[in-house]
Amino acid sequence: MTPLEARTRVGLFGIGLDTYWHQFPGLRERLEGYLARIERRIAGAEVVPAGLVDTVEKSEAAAALFRTRDVRLVFLAVTTYALSSTVLPAVRRLPVVVLNLQPEPAIDYARFNALGDRGAMTGEWLAFCQACAVPEIASVFNRARIPFRQVTGTLDDPEAWKEIQDWVDAAGVADVLAGTRLGILGHYYNGMLDVYSDPTQHASSFGVQIQHLEIDELKVARRAVTDREIALKEEEFRSAFEVTGDCAPGEITRAARTACALDRMVRDRGLGALAYYYEGTPASEEEDIVTSVIAGNSLLTARHVPVAGECEVKNAMAMKIMDAFGAGGSFSEFYAMDFNEQVILLGHDGPGHLAIAEGKPKLKPLGVYHGKPGKGLSVEMNVRHGPVTLLSVVQKAEGTLALLAAEGESVPGPILEIGNTNSRYKFPLTVKEFVDAWSRQGPAHHCAIGTGHVASRIRKLASLLDLEFVQVC
Repeated sequence: MTPLEARTRVGLFGIGLDTYWHQFPGLRERLEGYLARIERRIAGAEVVPAGLVDTVEKSEAAAALFRTRDVRLVFLAVTTYALSSTVLPAVRRLPVVVLNLQPEPAIDYARFNALGDRGAMTGEWLAFCQACAVPEIASVFNRARIPFRQVTGTLDDPEAWKEIQDWVDAAGVADVLAGTRLGILGHYYNGMLDVYSDPTQHASSFGVQIQHLEIDELKVARRAVTDREIALKEEEFRSAFEVTGDCAPGEITRAARTACALDRMVRDRGLGALAYYYEGTPASEEEDIVTSVIAGNSLLTARHVPVAGECEVKNAMAMKIMDAFGAGGSFSEFYAMDFNEQVILLGHDGPGHLAIAEGKPKLKPLGVYHGKPGKGLSVEMNVRHGPVTLLSVVQKAEGTLALLAAEGESVPGPILEIGNTNSRYKFPLTVKEFVDAWSRQGPAHHCAIGTGHVASRIRKLASLLDLEFVQVC
């Protein structure tokens, strides 16, 4: 089960002018048919229908229904011309997407003009009159400072329906984030000023709950792990990883014990994401724990609990967003530029998102963790070849958060076989252009990489959360 299968609620209502109904028999029923078609096609969310709204009283009733059912997003289907006074009450406090969907690409002019009866002709025209009301609605929403989005097309337009589904998916991710408890274990990597961020800003921007954790909690959980639990975890390691022959049995057992403790902490605390970093003093139990977390953290990341090292809270959120969209989200940073192939290598030591690996990830021993104390097992992984999206949560100078994205391709070729996650990426820009354009936006040096091109959905999520969004390619 992926996070997006959680049932978010979206509201739906159509609009019309009650004066029309006695003037043009059958028009209301036809418009209600449009609404039914839209409701049937919305997937991945529970639709809360408010019917055809044609009076102020019905608009107020729709608003009450949407509040009662706690909808995340409202779709306003412009089924024909309607007075803006019947629209405003329903959406005054909710994000709204205006659906300007005509029933067919064009009116059949010959059949229309052959109707003969001008009343019947006018009723037929009003069934195609969606665009008439859109400027009026937009004018009122702008003056009322109500943010709104528009989708224009036909009831069977694939491009329009992709946009609608993207909005549904974005609403679902917003709900996932609002139900996420983000654990912060330890402290930032000392001196990484770009990584430092404001947890309060994350709580207010994404709706996550922040849970600060003690390393002692993990220590206690680790002491309680049984031999049976360790044996089962070692079996899980062999299933999830290609365990290289130079992995010492003692190291595998050490990593398995810590992985079991991590599982228990995540379960007991109800965590949906984790940012961590700790060092401990040499030869201490704390150092023994933090030098054996990588395998367990990789398994958690693949189970929709993304784990970001170096206490990069922003990247834990970027990974969570990518995972909630079903794209994965692996912890990465720039490794090297290949000007000959116009490829950029990105990767990281520590956890990787195993569910988006190209082939089976390898579990390898490292005699030294570069820039960190101790030694232990690490994951070497290549992100699945094909379309990818990079996402960074950026903290601006003003303190606000923004979402930065880029779309490219994970391509085959040699990687650095150093026991780290690293892959080769091509972008529509040259290496020089991409690195300059990305860095100019001021992200931290980490990002989350997911499979597929999902920037359109990330843009919509940013809109729902009232966050700035930038896409460099």
